[in-house]
Parts: sequence; structure tokens; C-alpha cells
Amino acid sequence: MSYRAEFRCFAGCDVSFPLTRPIYRCPKCNGLLEVAHDVDALKDRSAAAWMKLFDDRYKRTLWPYGSGVWGKREWVSPDVQDDEIVSMDEGGTNLFWAERYGRGLGLTDLWVKMCGNSHTGSFKDLGMTVLVSVVRKAVREGLKVRAIACASTGDTSASLAAYGAAAGLPVVVLLPRGKVSTAQLVQPLANGALVLALDTDFDGCMTIVQRLADEGVVYLANSMNALRLEGQKTVGIEICQQFDWQVPDWIVLPSGNLGNAAALHAGFRMLKDLGVIARYPRLAVAQAAAANPLYLAWTAGKREVAPVKAQETLATAIQIGNPVSAPRAMRALEAMNGVVEQATEEELCEAAARADRSGMYACPHTAVALAVLEKLVARGVIARDARTVVVSTASGLKFTEFKVGYHERRIADASCSQANPPVHLAADYGAVVDAIDRRHRAG
Repeated sequence: MSYRAEFRCFAGCDVSFPLTRPIYRCPKCNGLLEVAHDVDALKDRSAAAWMKLFDDRYKRTLWPYGSGVWGKREWVSPDVQDDEIVSMDEGGTNLFWAERYGRGLGLTDLWVKMCGNSHTGSFKDLGMTVLVSVVRKAVREGLKVRAIACASTGDTSASLAAYGAAAGLPVVVLLPRGKVSTAQLVQPLANGALVLALDTDFDGCMTIVQRLADEGVVYLANSMNALRLEGQKTVGIEICQQFDWQVPDWIVLPSGNLGNAAALHAGFRMLKDLGVIARYPRLAVAQAAAANPLYLAWTAGKREVAPVKAQETLATAIQIGNPVSAPRAMRALEAMNGVVEQATEEELCEAAARADRSGMYACPHTAVALAVLEKLVARGVIARDARTVVVSTASGLKFTEFKVGYHERRIADASCSQANPPVHLAADYGAVVDAIDRRHRAG
């Protein structure tokens, strides 16, 4: 049996569109779209058969199954052919047992899904492989594309630029000037994208790129485009697969534009609809206190998220005050019995330092999730024996300025209590021995 997927209105309007059509909102209600699969057709295989198929393909060298996304192609974008796929071996990232860090919190079963161990260093690769592959298919079918474009706080632009370059498609990225790390800025430059640094924040960049897309100047690659969520949903599927198809108790997820919360729910919903799992994990969405519109709505008992003016935060990728995917995230929270919590700059800095001392190297966005984890454990919301997964969204190597600033005690509003600056000494053997002894005595 052939499998099908199409765009449908998230709010339920009776409309549908092929995935190759450049459409981002419902023409009837102006609401978001989602990718809908023919679940009845997918039931031609049993749950056991799907698990075996995905396990047999997992991280193989046969194209395109090195990819953790395309190894689940029937559940993602079944119409894309092998020669249309643009893949960088994304997915298949390690599920790290954070034993020492977890023990410090009193947790016995803590894991970190290292999505930053990807081609461009963030989970954005999972969605971008799907979007760029579908665009390549659409171009072959006659779609005229001047450029694929995104607004970005760094990681989206890096991913789009890399996948666009691999596909031979022109890329334009709009960045808020001065709010992106050097490593993130260099990535799209190196891959040949047109980088436009605007004197605004992410929300301002997003306003402009949406208008460009609405007027047909560019094809939109932000997570307003539901294709992005199709790749990102494989994180949840892969976590279950790595636990031998068992469901964790909790997933803690940093989120700004809120697409990744919706994507997680979509992945677990497919697993449940097709009989692979019987229950959802609980979801904790972690926001920076400086950019917390979902937290403000959720704690006030509201189900509509009002935009806020995002303030400066070290977690630049989630410095978003007007999240596009807020309605999708609300549905995810309700379905997964979720909670929303926030972390201050001090809390994220100290959580990152504690995690790093246990062998991790946490980016500031992952640190928001770790700080929220610590708060939820301390309050008893997350039980100490609960199997808990924190999603690490990017590589800490992209945020050297953050790490250096912490250890040089240069971060405003942070005590940097675990700073570990280098010790400068004369080239003297005795001085070196004394320094080692001091550290030994300090423990």
C-alpha cells in the first residue's frame, strides 16, 4: 500500500494541500497548518513490524538510512524519492546517561538526548533535511524558488544554509544584528548564504521574512512551515527506539518558538496511534525568564499565548517573545499532561556549570532545561526515580563566548560561583606542585 501525507488546517478547516505547495497558513482561517498522515494506510504493518523495520534501517550505510529521520521515511514524508533527499546523516544522536549529574540531583535515571551532535550542531538539522528535500522535489516538479529564507537566532540559519548548499538552492537568512554567537554567524557565511543582519530582534526578523514569503519573494523555512516539525518529531520516536521502544516518564525541553514541543507530541502521537506505545511521557517546556510568553500564559491558566517583548538572555536561540507555534505547543502540553517552568540567567548559568563539572558541555539553551529540571525535582514534580530525558538542542561548542564569560566572571546578573579560570604561574616546578596541592586540598 502506498502512504500519503498532506498539509491540513491545524484548527480543523476542511482544506488540504500537497506538501510541495508553498503554503504556510490556512487560507480559510489564517491559522497554522500541520502535516497529516494516512494513519489507516500505515496500519497495514503491525507495531512489531514497524519497530523491526526501523531497527533494521537504523544508522545503516545504505542511502538514505544513515539518517535517523529518513530511516522513518514512511512516517515523515513518504512521497520523497531517494534521489530527492538532501541528508547530512542527521539524527541517530546519542542518548547520554547523565549518571553523575543526575546523582547530584538525587535522580537515578536521568538521560540527555544530545541533538547538538549533528551536522551543523543543532536539532534544527532534523527538520531542515525534510524541508529542503521537499523543496528540491517541488523544484523538479516546476516550482520557481528565488531563495529559501528564514529568520533565525543562529541555529536555523546554519542548518538551512548547509542543506541549501548541499541541494544547490539559494538561501537568505535574516539575523538580529549582534545577537548571534560568532560560531553561529560564521556557519551560514561559510555555506554561501546571503546573510542579512538587521537592527531588530528575532521577532522583527520574523515579521519581515513572513511578509517576503506571503508576497512570494522567498520560500519560508521557519517552523511556521509544518514540514520542519516532521523531521523534528523523530526525536521522540528515536528516544523510544533507544529505550527499546519503552516510553520515558518525563521529557524536559527548552523552547522559544515552540515548534519543538509540537514536534515531540506529533512523534509520540504517531507511536501511539500505530500501537507502538500505550502512553505518552509527561512534557516539561522550559523557557528563559527573559522570554517567557508560554510560561506567563500557562501559569495564569490561559490557553492563548500573548506576545511579550523578549528581553536579553544568554539563551539567544529561545529569545522569542511572539512564538509562532504557540497553539501547537498548547495542544502538546494538554495531551502530554505537561508543565511549563522558567529559568533566570543566574539559574541557567549555574545549571550549565554543574552539568559541565560532570562531563557535559551544555549550551545555554540546554542549561535552561537543566535549571528547570532542577526546580521540578526540588519541588517533587519529577520523582527521583522517574526516567527523565532532557533534550539538548545544540552543541556547547557554538557558545564559547558564554563559557569564557562565565569562567572569567564577566556575566551580568550571574554570580559565576563555579568559575574555574586558568592559573597563571611562572615556569617553576615548585609553583606547579603547589598549585596541584592547593587544588587537591580544596577537593
